[in-house]
Amino acid sequence: MKFTYSWLKDHLEPTASFDQIVERLSLIGLEVEGVEDKAKQLAPFVVGEVLTAEKHPNADKLRVCTVSIGKGDPIQVVCGAPNVRAGLKTVFAAPGTVIPATGTELKIGKIRDVESRGMLCSAREMGLSEEHDGILELPEDAPVGAPFAQVIGLDDPVIEIAVTPNRADCLGVSGVARDLAAAGLGELMAPRVKPVEGTFPAPLKVTLEFGETSPLCPAFALRVVKGVKNGPSPQWLQDRLRAIGLRPINALVDVTNFMTFDRNRPLHVFDLKKVTGNLVVRRAKGGETLLALDGKTYTLDESMCVIADDKGVESLAGIMGGEDSGCDETTTDVVVESALWDAINIAQTGRKLGINSDARFRFERGVDPAFTVPGLDLATHLILELCGGEPSEMVLAGAVPDTARTIAFPLTEVKRLTGLEASEDEIRGVLDRLGFAVSGAAPVLEVVPPSWRGDIEGKADLVEEVVRILGLERVPSTELPRGVDARKAVLTTLQLRSRKARRALAARGMVEAVTWSFVSKEAARLFGGGADALALSNPIASDLSDMRPSLLPGLIKAAGANAARGAGDVALFEVGQVFLGDGPGDQRQAASGIRRGTAKPSGGGRHWAGNAAAVDAFDAKADALAALAACGAPVANLQVTTDAPGWYHPGRSGTLRLGSNAMAHFGEIHPAVLEALDVTGPLVAFEIVLDKIPEPKAKATRVKPNLDLSPFQVVKRDFAFLVGRDVAAADILKAAQGADKKLVTGVGVFDLYEGKGIDPDKKSVAVEVTLQPRERTLTDKEIEEVAGRIVAEVAKKTGATLRA
Repeated sequence: MKFTYSWLKDHLEPTASFDQIVERLSLIGLEVEGVEDKAKQLAPFVVGEVLTAEKHPNADKLRVCTVSIGKGDPIQVVCGAPNVRAGLKTVFAAPGTVIPATGTELKIGKIRDVESRGMLCSAREMGLSEEHDGILELPEDAPVGAPFAQVIGLDDPVIEIAVTPNRADCLGVSGVARDLAAAGLGELMAPRVKPVEGTFPAPLKVTLEFGETSPLCPAFALRVVKGVKNGPSPQWLQDRLRAIGLRPINALVDVTNFMTFDRNRPLHVFDLKKVTGNLVVRRAKGGETLLALDGKTYTLDESMCVIADDKGVESLAGIMGGEDSGCDETTTDVVVESALWDAINIAQTGRKLGINSDARFRFERGVDPAFTVPGLDLATHLILELCGGEPSEMVLAGAVPDTARTIAFPLTEVKRLTGLEASEDEIRGVLDRLGFAVSGAAPVLEVVPPSWRGDIEGKADLVEEVVRILGLERVPSTELPRGVDARKAVLTTLQLRSRKARRALAARGMVEAVTWSFVSKEAARLFGGGADALALSNPIASDLSDMRPSLLPGLIKAAGANAARGAGDVALFEVGQVFLGDGPGDQRQAASGIRRGTAKPSGGGRHWAGNAAAVDAFDAKADALAALAACGAPVANLQVTTDAPGWYHPGRSGTLRLGSNAMAHFGEIHPAVLEALDVTGPLVAFEIVLDKIPEPKAKATRVKPNLDLSPFQVVKRDFAFLVGRDVAAADILKAAQGADKKLVTGVGVFDLYEGKGIDPDKKSVAVEVTLQPRERTLTDKEIEEVAGRIVAEVAKKTGATLRA
């Protein structure tokens, strides 16, 4: 919601400064999102008069000018504008001024050996338009030395506020002024709207025809004005509309736009000569179309409310008028309409058709029903003032609903709910100034909300009104009772794991992404989902139709989008919810990540020392293990199995599990999945289900340090085993570790060989075993005995033989 300060002063006689008003707006719940004050921005720029403009001695296209700014000696300025001349009044910027368009600070300098002590500015340099063919030319009567912004009328600040959905009354400047007056920042100017006396019966009638269906229009008022002269609106009206981002069209249309923002009363004006017969307010018929004022044609259905005549639909009720009955410069007779519409129906219709208009924005939040007829009268007065003409009598179909309701308001509720101490007189004063009717006496008042406050439903709403106007600064600060016991942890285990996983993955060079919780049906099926129970009834887009069964579809699509824009080496991760069904326990917290191209943990891309290699399954495994370790999973006890889900490459993927508990999957994404998602590889990924990580065991209150350091030298031995091609290396490591759990402290694979010299159904796996004696240095005989036990255990468990 935007408005200018002068517009606000039409409704409020301020007793506070502009800055105090801006500060108070946020404090009473109308948060100020921005203030555009051209006068402050352009304060250093003044009106200057060019006294002389002589040719530059060293440049044909430059002029050496003397400029007067009303004080001091004339100033020498070198200027290259083609329109600079003696006697011209323009904009002067002194040294030290920052030019808005470029951010450059002016300094005294020499241009072709001639000193220049300032600048004469164009409209583009001032940030006012793209015009830069010459410097600005100001009126001849512009006072020399006066602030430039004031001379051309840019000294009216524009305020933009955020209006919450319940405060539709503040979508009009008059409503904002009412709140400020209630807060003590001025006197509200709210003269009663004088009814319009019609001079002839309206030649047009209107009927509400909804049959047995629920009525979508409680009241519809109209008046005909004959003999108007439609043309440009006056300058004051055009300036106000432009200041808030609207384009002036003509006087009739501008009046309706002014009423929308001034009084939160959207109206519509029809050209009477373009209306055939009488008007009917009804539901649209399936397949009817409307060419709207935005130039688009909309197809309507029976759920939508329209204004029609004998030809067909003329306007989409409460949202947008039609092109065929719009007003132009040839319009002489008009129909002015002011109506009430069903708020929910307006919202549904606008959403279906994708129309966001100022009228829809207000009607779906609620307008003042009691202002329906006065709004029509006020708009008529403006039309008569600006366009002339003769008004008819008013026609009213339906009835304006009575919104009066009485709320019992115990005064003690203010203190009970907020802690604020307020007297009865203060509370009465606030409610009176806001337009509430207050009767009765303490301890319980009888309060009737005004017609424009449809959001006030109970005593808690009244307490909110009192507190926001009196000021939250009056609410005392009270410490929470701490008690004798220590505070319990606020975050759950799952929340802590989510935070730790984010930190661990970010530390590995991955960038956090936040993707949609919805994916297409095809993508959901690729990753084990796509069940009907997880299909959305009203998806926001056709390719976001199902709840996601995995975080990977969104991350893969994001990687593809980056690659399409030249950023192919990306490493992304996400921590969020996945959905396996529609039951209460079918929602999981997952941490997933992808690496594409050469985005390895050590760095990717091209480098003078050598290009990085492509990512592989082991990068994804390392990411998964790092996140699991950060979350407290027993990574030393995890087993790697090859039963990863079908969206991974079957030979380049794995599962990290603790017994039957599969906590994570990792590996290359299956080429068929990448093709279906229209993404190219190489691309590896991992998925962790944070819910499956075992809960940490309770720790003893006293932990003894375990520094089992041996003073004896470690012994390392290498073994090369011949095993079947289907034997997992992990089985060999596990068997070697179990040969002597005291002495064997480490086992790792350092070589894998298949090919010449080995049977086709065999492979050679070389492992390094670390022995750590603790009692004495091992003899050769003892080392050989341990080596024999290792070979025997591996042979027993895997069928391996020691390679010659």
